[in-house]
Amino acid sequence: MNLIKKAAEDISKAKMGIALTGAGISTESGIPDFRSKDGLWSRYDINEYGHIDSFKKNPAKVWMMLREMISLMNAEPNPAHYALAELEKMGYINAVITQNVDNLHQEAGSKNVIEFHGNFKRVVCTRCGKKKGVDKIDMENLPPMCECGGILKPDGIFFGEAIPRNAYLKSVALATKCDLMLVIGTSASVYPASQLPYLAKGSLTKPKGIVIEINKETTDITGIVSDYIIEGKAGEILPKIVEEIKSITS
Repeated sequence: MNLIKKAAEDISKAKMGIALTGAGISTESGIPDFRSKDGLWSRYDINEYGHIDSFKKNPAKVWMMLREMISLMNAEPNPAHYALAELEKMGYINAVITQNVDNLHQEAGSKNVIEFHGNFKRVVCTRCGKKKGVDKIDMENLPPMCECGGILKPDGIFFGEAIPRNAYLKSVALATKCDLMLVIGTSASVYPASQLPYLAKGSLTKPKGIVIEINKETTDITGIVSDYIIEGKAGEILPKIVEEIKSITS
């Protein structure tokens, strides 16, 4: 059976569908995978620049790396982001749980987005907690400072920091309740996000849900947790699924 058609049928029949997205959905917008061979972490020691203790010790130094990271995220949503937003508008996707920090789902129109790792398009004051867009701060004088005198930090998760409690609890609740999960552009191998497809798949206490992967290549959950994988670019596959859903539900 054509997997695009199968996915469209499964999504259209689901009572509660959700999506879990990772770096692979945004690489098509030109945002590099920082963990890739030539990614950011190949040039910056992840333990030296990516850990919260390093930020606390020398925020100016870490902000030099962050300035480059944020500039690399200056991108536009691609057809995959827009397709997920359309699926939400059509009533087939209840929420998007994203491991990305680029804000592209929101910019594409998705309303119920759970940011598992925060959002690097925002900054938060480490003293007063005030938040603002990263485009509102001075990147010339590092580290950027809040009006209160506190140091500004990206509103995202550094290594050594906990996943935002509210985002974690919402994600677990959705994964546990859903009867269909799209796993898009992620290997689903980094804990705790990696547990979400397992929760969606179900257990002795929950009816089995359908887990559909959309990835360029197989992952650790392929054939073990996922029911099937559609290999290829999310920006090409998801719009086709949307059109197929329209054709079978019209």
